[in-house]
Amino acid sequence: METPKQSLVHRLDDHLESIYSGVLAHTAMQHLRDQLLAAMRLQTVDSVPQQFTNHWDQNDAIVITYADTFVNDGEVPLTTLKRFMDTHTEGRLNSVHILPFFPYSSDDGFSVIDFYAVKPSHGDWSGVGAIAEDYRLMADLVINHCSAKSQWFEHFIAGKGEGFDYFFTEDPKADLSDVVRPRTNPLLTPTETANGTQYVWCTFSADQVDLDFRNPKVLVEFAKIVRWYLDNGVKIFRLDAIAFLWKVAGTNCLNLPQTHEVVRLFRTLVEHAVPDAVILTETNIPNHENLSYFGNNNEAHWIYNFSLPPLLVNTLITGDSAYLKQWLMAMPPAQNGTSYFNFIASHDGIGLRPIEGLLDDDQQTELIETMKRFGGEISYRALESGENKPYEVNIALIDALKGTIEGEDDLGLDRFVCAHAIMLGLEGVPAFYVHSLLGTSNDYARRQQTGHKRSINRHQWDYARLEALLDDPSSVQAQVFARIKALLGVRSKQPAFHPNATQFTLHLGDQIFAFWRESRSREQNIYCISNISAKQIDIPLTSINLISTQSWRDLIGGCEISLDTDVLSLQAYQTVWLTNTTTA
Repeated sequence: METPKQSLVHRLDDHLESIYSGVLAHTAMQHLRDQLLAAMRLQTVDSVPQQFTNHWDQNDAIVITYADTFVNDGEVPLTTLKRFMDTHTEGRLNSVHILPFFPYSSDDGFSVIDFYAVKPSHGDWSGVGAIAEDYRLMADLVINHCSAKSQWFEHFIAGKGEGFDYFFTEDPKADLSDVVRPRTNPLLTPTETANGTQYVWCTFSADQVDLDFRNPKVLVEFAKIVRWYLDNGVKIFRLDAIAFLWKVAGTNCLNLPQTHEVVRLFRTLVEHAVPDAVILTETNIPNHENLSYFGNNNEAHWIYNFSLPPLLVNTLITGDSAYLKQWLMAMPPAQNGTSYFNFIASHDGIGLRPIEGLLDDDQQTELIETMKRFGGEISYRALESGENKPYEVNIALIDALKGTIEGEDDLGLDRFVCAHAIMLGLEGVPAFYVHSLLGTSNDYARRQQTGHKRSINRHQWDYARLEALLDDPSSVQAQVFARIKALLGVRSKQPAFHPNATQFTLHLGDQIFAFWRESRSREQNIYCISNISAKQIDIPLTSINLISTQSWRDLIGGCEISLDTDVLSLQAYQTVWLTNTTTA
């Protein structure tokens, strides 16, 4: 029988063979494996990670925020962030995703200058560690690229020094016609170096230069970075832009086999170092491609549910749940040891690629035009033909839901809370962009100040002003936060809301979106039923099939459900969570 160390060695050898076969000799791969083990401090291993273990449950909920979302006089932002969490989340949100908090040169953190440092204006590693002591910490592993202002890239220009050979260059005459792009800027950036003009691959911008994982030194460097983050309390690794990692001219350079194998390798390393650590892949791509990052329960622990935000917004502005139901029925249940990562708003915007094949062109156009009427802007990507196509909608979620395709109305707050009630009921781990928790509206001043469309949904709160608003029950911020926290408080007590509990889609009409959850012990059932229209809907109770020998109540409203009545009446955008009360 293999020892745990032998098992790890064999797994790493298999990963490296899949990545570097035909590139590295056998002895070079053995040396690389030993370097990875040293970088992760895995020279001794006592146990083998259990593959189908869920290191999460219905208590888990995540806040997504920038380190400096809250600004307080005389206090570094990381300290203010922890103050916000400690004071206002009331234990309902046990995890925090701090978007890149490293020194950076552009893209609000995603052009990293130094992966080992905290941006001084945010605080330092002790501030990060303080948050990690009380909350499960998620951080970005910006693995595809780094800043053109980094020391590594300065060494590339000089032709010597650490990192000089870390970057991906390509001959501009190479066949790059099939490369899938998320941006409209040129793919290759000519750069004058000590070795002449070199054309650097830049998936996102000229300031974000792509790293070359064909060079094993880059792989080892990122193993060191992962170990550094683990040592500083990071438990969840968001692999940013991972789908673009490996490039081969003549292909689309997206989701290549080597990319998947790199994810598998990092899962192996992370699980052996910290068994309950989690790998999350950020892949803003069509749904079927996104699902591939589960692998065979050996790649990402979690994958973003990228189709959920645009489909849910579309459902609520049209009053038609048909497309959301079709998508939900087609989603395979996550195996134990994996989970969906559910969100409906992010720092970037509402991605449109994940609804390719789910909504037709006319429906996408209607969605886009409605978002534009509600103050949103559209970011584009370049197609192989040279044309530009909408890539994402840049808008605050509360503005995206302030009306329907018919126009604005006075039901926006109820529609907004309905969206979150639906997300909280679904299979998966829920995550909340901080500006959705607070009902923050479009920030046009910040958009104008930065010149970047995404800034419209990246408001920076004066902490004293926010505190005053949260203390005012009439403010939108107080109302939104209170209602979402109430839903979280209910959810955390229900075993049927475990991220891996059974889920089935219900068919109660297109103006109703409904699904059924069952706890893994099969003792608790919850019927999650939402009216996604702007009018009252009466649902015949016989259509829900509640077991007559059990008593039922709505967990949200707290009222008993009498099976002697004929209908369940739902007000506009009302959600009920009906459960058999004996186990609730």
